[in-house]
Amino acid sequence: MNAREDDGEARQAYLVHIDHAADVTFPAKRVFVLADGLYLVVSALSRSRLYHRIKRQLPPDTAFLVAPLADAPKFKGMASGALTFTRALWPSD
Repeated sequence: MNAREDDGEARQAYLVHIDHAADVTFPAKRVFVLADGLYLVVSALSRSRLYHRIKRQLPPDTAFLVAPLADAPKFKGMASGALTFTRALWPSD
Protein backbone atom coordinates (compact mmCIF):
# COMPACT_ATOMS: atom_id res chain seq x y z
CA MET A 1 0.00 0.00 0.00
CA ASN A 2 1.43 3.28 -1.05
CA ALA A 3 -1.57 5.50 -1.47
CA ARG A 4 -2.97 8.84 -0.47
CA GLU A 5 -5.68 9.01 2.12
CA ASP A 6 -8.46 11.56 2.46
CA ASP A 7 -6.11 14.18 3.91
CA GLY A 8 -3.92 13.93 0.78
CA GLU A 9 -0.91 12.68 2.73
CA ALA A 10 0.97 9.67 1.34
CA ARG A 11 0.77 6.56 3.54
CA GLN A 12 2.75 3.34 3.71
CA ALA A 13 1.78 0.14 5.51
CA TYR A 14 4.43 -1.51 7.68
CA LEU A 15 4.64 -4.75 9.59
CA VAL A 16 6.22 -4.05 12.99
CA HIS A 17 7.37 -6.72 15.43
CA ILE A 18 8.59 -5.82 18.91
CA ASP A 19 10.18 -8.66 20.88
CA HIS A 20 9.09 -7.64 24.36
CA ALA A 21 5.85 -6.11 25.50
CA ALA A 22 6.49 -2.39 25.46
CA ASP A 23 4.42 0.73 25.76
CA VAL A 24 4.99 2.21 22.30
CA THR A 25 3.19 5.19 20.86
CA PHE A 26 3.23 4.72 17.11
CA PRO A 27 3.56 7.89 15.01
CA ALA A 28 0.72 6.76 12.78
CA LYS A 29 -2.97 7.40 12.18
CA ARG A 30 -3.78 3.69 11.91
CA VAL A 31 -2.38 0.87 14.01
CA PHE A 32 -3.78 -2.64 14.34
CA VAL A 33 -2.50 -5.17 16.87
CA LEU A 34 -2.31 -8.44 14.94
CA ALA A 35 -0.91 -10.43 17.90
CA ASP A 36 1.26 -9.81 20.95
CA GLY A 37 4.15 -7.66 19.72
CA LEU A 38 2.99 -7.74 16.07
CA TYR A 39 1.44 -4.65 14.52
CA LEU A 40 0.17 -3.42 11.18
CA VAL A 41 1.04 0.29 11.10
CA VAL A 42 0.00 2.82 8.45
CA SER A 43 2.19 5.90 8.58
CA ALA A 44 3.26 8.87 6.47
CA LEU A 45 6.80 8.40 7.79
CA SER A 46 9.55 6.65 5.85
CA ARG A 47 10.68 3.26 7.12
CA SER A 48 13.83 4.82 8.60
CA ARG A 49 11.96 7.57 10.44
CA LEU A 50 9.35 5.13 11.78
CA TYR A 51 12.13 2.76 12.88
CA HIS A 52 13.99 5.48 14.78
CA ARG A 53 10.86 6.89 16.43
CA ILE A 54 10.01 3.41 17.73
CA LYS A 55 13.64 2.67 18.70
CA ARG A 56 13.81 5.77 20.94
CA GLN A 57 10.88 4.44 22.99
CA LEU A 58 12.32 0.97 23.63
CA PRO A 59 14.94 -0.33 26.07
CA PRO A 60 18.33 -0.59 24.27
CA ASP A 61 18.36 -4.41 24.15
CA THR A 62 14.88 -4.82 22.64
CA ALA A 63 14.75 -6.63 19.30
CA PHE A 64 12.29 -5.23 16.78
CA LEU A 65 11.56 -5.09 13.07
CA VAL A 66 9.95 -2.55 10.74
CA ALA A 67 9.16 -3.82 7.23
CA PRO A 68 7.19 -2.05 4.49
CA LEU A 69 4.33 -3.99 2.91
CA ALA A 70 3.68 -3.68 -0.82
CA ASP A 71 0.66 -6.01 -0.74
CA ALA A 72 -1.79 -7.35 1.80
CA PRO A 73 -0.15 -9.98 4.00
CA LYS A 74 -1.52 -13.51 4.20
CA PHE A 75 -2.17 -14.61 7.76
CA LYS A 76 -4.06 -17.00 9.99
CA GLY A 77 -4.94 -16.86 13.67
CA MET A 78 -4.48 -13.13 14.14
CA ALA A 79 -6.62 -10.86 16.33
CA SER A 80 -10.30 -10.46 15.59
CA GLY A 81 -10.84 -7.74 12.99
CA ALA A 82 -7.45 -8.19 11.30
CA LEU A 83 -8.96 -9.29 8.00
CA THR A 84 -11.43 -6.38 7.96
CA PHE A 85 -8.63 -3.89 8.74
CA THR A 86 -6.42 -5.37 6.02
CA ARG A 87 -9.19 -5.38 3.42
CA ALA A 88 -9.83 -1.69 4.12
CA LEU A 89 -6.17 -0.97 3.30
CA TRP A 90 -6.02 -3.21 0.23
CA PRO A 91 -9.47 -3.42 -1.34
CA SER A 92 -9.89 -6.37 -3.69
CA ASP A 93 -9.86 -5.66 -7.41
